[in-house]
Amino acid sequence: MNVHIFGIRHHGPGSARSLKAALEALRPDCILVEGPPEADPLLPLLVHPEMKPPVALLVYASDNPADAAFYPFAEFSPEWQALTYGLKAGVPTRFFDLPLSHRLGELPAAPTQPLEREAQDPPALEPASPAPAPEPAPPTPDPLSLLAQAAGYADFERWWNHLVEERRGGDVFEAVLEAISVLREGEEGGFAPPDDPLEQLREAAMRQNIRGAREEGHRRIAVVCGAWHSPALGEKPLASLRKADAELLKGLKKAKVSATWVPWTFGRLSRLSGYGAGITSPGWYQHLWETSDRVTERWMAKVAALLREKDLGGSPAQVIDAVRLANTLAALRERSLPGLDEMNEAAEATFAFGNPAVLRLVEEQLTVGDRLGAVPAETPAAPLQQDLAREIRRLRLTQDAAVRVLELDLRKEIDLARSQLFHRLRLLGVRWAHPAHSSGKGTFKEAWQLKWEPEFAVALIEAGRYGPTLEEAATGKVAELAAQGEQPLPVLTGLLEDVLLAELPRASMALMRAVEAQAARATDVAVLMEAVPPLARVLRYGNVRQTDTAMVAHAVDGMVARVCVGLPNACAALSDDAAAEMFGHVLGLHGALQTLQDAGQTALWHETLGKLAGQVTGHGLVVGRAVRLLMEAGVYDLAEVARRLGLALSDPEPEKASAWLEGFLKGSGLILIHDDTLFGLLNDWLAGLSPEAFVRVLPLLRRTFSTFEAPERRSIGEKARNTEAGAGAPASRGDAALDDERGARVLPLVARLLGVQA
Repeated sequence: MNVHIFGIRHHGPGSARSLKAALEALRPDCILVEGPPEADPLLPLLVHPEMKPPVALLVYASDNPADAAFYPFAEFSPEWQALTYGLKAGVPTRFFDLPLSHRLGELPAAPTQPLEREAQDPPALEPASPAPAPEPAPPTPDPLSLLAQAAGYADFERWWNHLVEERRGGDVFEAVLEAISVLREGEEGGFAPPDDPLEQLREAAMRQNIRGAREEGHRRIAVVCGAWHSPALGEKPLASLRKADAELLKGLKKAKVSATWVPWTFGRLSRLSGYGAGITSPGWYQHLWETSDRVTERWMAKVAALLREKDLGGSPAQVIDAVRLANTLAALRERSLPGLDEMNEAAEATFAFGNPAVLRLVEEQLTVGDRLGAVPAETPAAPLQQDLAREIRRLRLTQDAAVRVLELDLRKEIDLARSQLFHRLRLLGVRWAHPAHSSGKGTFKEAWQLKWEPEFAVALIEAGRYGPTLEEAATGKVAELAAQGEQPLPVLTGLLEDVLLAELPRASMALMRAVEAQAARATDVAVLMEAVPPLARVLRYGNVRQTDTAMVAHAVDGMVARVCVGLPNACAALSDDAAAEMFGHVLGLHGALQTLQDAGQTALWHETLGKLAGQVTGHGLVVGRAVRLLMEAGVYDLAEVARRLGLALSDPEPEKASAWLEGFLKGSGLILIHDDTLFGLLNDWLAGLSPEAFVRVLPLLRRTFSTFEAPERRSIGEKARNTEAGAGAPASRGDAALDDERGARVLPLVARLLGVQA
């Protein structure tokens, strides 16, 4: 027989080690590997010095890049070892699966192995109500789980690790072929074809490619495929299904596709990421592949080093105890070497002392890992990918799979350019950077949390239709959105803020025209109020970022004027839910106007708040907040506030009074601590409530007081405890007169502490 079938499980060090040894013994003259034939021209890059796994083949429909498929590879993937062996040995090596040109955009379902379709987050600028996603197809049962159950394992992952991946050598391919043949046994001893029509097409294409290799004159053909397919590619089906395969593959539609290599991560190789052919422990598998001896000792040393880095212990004595315990557990379970289960149990006992956080850290950093691969500069890439690579080099950035925080000083030219890059990428739906809390103070400080994900490559390719550079693509996407005229005004103003921060002047002009048109048509006061804060931030902080914001000021003036005219009517007769929403809008607009510090706008806003404060039919939540804001601005003195509070608390309906009180106090109770008059009014009102009324308003009061800081609540409680019942003011701690003589003794020491005397 000149066809040698090697049925493997995608990604596994034991399978890869066995396959590499089998190929070296066989010395094939042709190697066929399960994968997309369109990627054959890219195979020579595998042996390029700059190629560092994990990486993935990205194959996508040229006219619709979102319709894409990934083929991930790690160093311990059997396919990777087969491909690199063939390329280094000069042996004809190629993929032999059904071409993706027949599958992308044409067939309704995607094959389960090894093709991975990554679910993409909706682009940041898409309409707010996207179409509902289709129901996901039920997962295909893994045949290996049946073998695991037959062997007495509840989890096939543990069974496979024990049987194949954690072993140090040996040929398991004949045993795997025999086992899968039994599972797929059909009538008259033949294999049972899969129920999935797409899987039938794939196996037919594989057989056709094997026949083609034979016809080319190859006599030692190595076929590397998923174990489930191996019985379908043997001598018997190759001979008996020639005509049926040709008939099945005839007339398939063909789409234009493109392919490239992209960096991948261990996190995306993990099954937890949703990858159908994923594994639970890529970092552990990499350790098994790289380590030729003392596997247990070296793994525990890694665990200890990680814990020491995080200041969580990890002494040499603990390493020794952990190694001994792992070996003892393996001996008790009749295993030649400890597996991951034994490693985890030993680490939990010796390092973690029952602390689950330690085990989670080990799992995230070591068992799964955060390794990110790299591809050569010669790799075919879309124009946007090339432009991003240039920007990353120019701005001295790095793409990491691990989360890291980058703090920027916008007064520096390079940091300002980095910020603009991050904003442009976010506009294109590439969320490499997320805004984070900055430890410094000042408007020139900015912090970003960075984490590179492999699927960003698809977003960049898809965004390429807007332009060949990041600046042109972001400008084109925003201009297209602005031209649609379908986005709500707050969305447009928020987007305008992002565009100005990204330094996209042409997009800013187009978007500003859309904002002005929407604002002119807007009749909802709440919508106008929600649209102002993003523009206020642009006006206030634009100079720090060297951004031209003159075109925004006119729009803000018009919006603020329209809000001030329409707000009193909009706040009349609000329901509780509507009042809560309006409360947030009032706070947002007030904060925006404080940021702008424009005298004319501030005077107009205070006049509007005065109208709200005097509304008889207004909801207490909004009216109370209007009084509070005017008090903080110095428009109302404490006497006027006390008068209005007294009027509100005299309302015969306690619920209305408590709503006013909530609006006035929500967020801060300092005024009750420092003003005895207001405290007394509130105390007398509470003391005068009937038991039934007190029970009704208690939940509202608790909700209000829960927004205070803990020290504020404590101070108010102490003040209430020291208040005489019914007096409304704090009781004196004693009737004794002040002792001036004792006080005078302290004054010299106080003066020295304050530095006012030598």
